[in-house]
This record gives sequence, C-alpha cells and structure tokens, in this order.
Amino acid sequence: MQADTQLITPTWPAPATVKSAISTRLGGYSLAPYDGNNLADHVDDNPDAVNKNRVQLKVELNLKNKPLWLQQVHGNVLVPAHEHDDSDQIEADGSYTDQEGHVCAVLTADCLPILLCNKQGSWVAAIHAGWKGIANRIVETAAQAYGSEPSELIAYLGPAIGPQHFEVQQDMVDAVTADLTAMQKKIFIKKCFTAKEGNDGYFLCDIYELARQRLAKAGITEVYGGDYCTFSDSERFYSHRRAQQEQDAENRNTGRMASLIWIDNS
Repeated sequence: MQADTQLITPTWPAPATVKSAISTRLGGYSLAPYDGNNLADHVDDNPDAVNKNRVQLKVELNLKNKPLWLQQVHGNVLVPAHEHDDSDQIEADGSYTDQEGHVCAVLTADCLPILLCNKQGSWVAAIHAGWKGIANRIVETAAQAYGSEPSELIAYLGPAIGPQHFEVQQDMVDAVTADLTAMQKKIFIKKCFTAKEGNDGYFLCDIYELARQRLAKAGITEVYGGDYCTFSDSERFYSHRRAQQEQDAENRNTGRMASLIWIDNS
C-alpha cells in the first residue's frame, strides 16, 4: 500500500475563495526512479501509476473537476482553464480562470511554478516558469492575461532549484535579459547571477530572484514563497538536474510535482 501523500499548502495572503496546493514525491503508486507520487504522463512512468496518482490527488483535494494537465513546452502561452480539459492535449505553459471549480495546474521538477491570484479572489493562474519561459516573457504574458491592473495580483513561488545548484552559462543570462535596457540588465545580473570562481562563462542563477524581478517589471510586487530547493531536498522533491547527475545514463528520467490553484466559493 502506498504511503499517504504529503501536500504543501502555500503560505500567502490569498483570499478565502482561492485554494492552492503543491504535491511532493511522497506517497503515490509510482516505482523507481519515479517513486512515488509522479503526476507527469510524459516521462515514461507506468501510465496506470500516473493515473492512480492523479485520481488520488483529486480525491485528497476534494476537487470538483480534474486539473487541466497541460503539454508544457517552455513557451509563453496561457489558456483559459474553464474552456478546456486534459483530453484536449493542449500545448501551453500556464492556465487561468475566473470560474469556480476549474483547476489550473503546472508540472515541475526544478523549473519554477508560479501561482497567481487577484486580491478579490475572482481570478487565478498557474504558470510554468523555467528560464526558457522567463526568457519568452511568460510572466508578462500572465500579467496581461489578467486583463486589469497587475498591481491587483499577488504571486506565490513554488518549489524550484535553489541558487546554490542552478548552474547556467552566458547564453542563458543573455536570453533572460535580452529585452532589457543596459541599466536594467546590469541590475538583473547583479541581483540574479553569481559568477562561478575559476569557471569562466558559468554562473549560479537565483531563479526565485529572477522571477521576482520579472514580476516586478510586469507590475506584480507582492510576492511570497521561494524558499525550497528541489535539487537538495531529494526526499520531498523530484529534480531533473539531480537525476541527470546521479542516475545511470540509461535511466535519467524522474517524476514531476504539481502546483495547483482554483476558486472555491463554498
């Protein structure tokens, strides 16, 4: 029998109508190397195990509808969750809704999940913000999808790879700062990147700070979370980079956690 799933409840001042949760790898039905609560159907895990994990999540959270599981492509497309279901196989990296019971969800294993809601509790969104998505301006696209003042939004940064372990190269730094002025770029680099000593052209990236800077640029300044590290916390979290380093070359797959948000007026 599988262990009980252990969910994280985000700590942020979301209105009472806004519900959110983040899964961990604990519990579930998946076997190694996905043990145990893998929610992704694209990483070669047993489909029956993934389906059982998804059903278990829906039951534990008492969801009225299944989450909208997206086919994530590291882009900047967001879709209205209330207009689709997961059978649509939608390629997107975020969803939003202003309707009750429709669950926005993103899957991650080092990339940054960002949950958004307005202060009125009538609009929510979940976005998959890896560095490629950030470079493609997914944060700004999400702010625009709201359709009103971005200052009305608050954000929660879910579990992602920590700044001590996210090693990147110059091309990534250039990509996520390409749309900035010279002065803005200088500030972003100072706040978000640390050059690795003795390893020219390599940096450690603080993806949490990078997201805060992009959110602020988009007009969203009330930001919470950002205090986990998927790479170092192997007990609770999947990590793509950790799997690449630790596992046999023939078996480098790993699972994914889910970050979910929805409106519940009951």
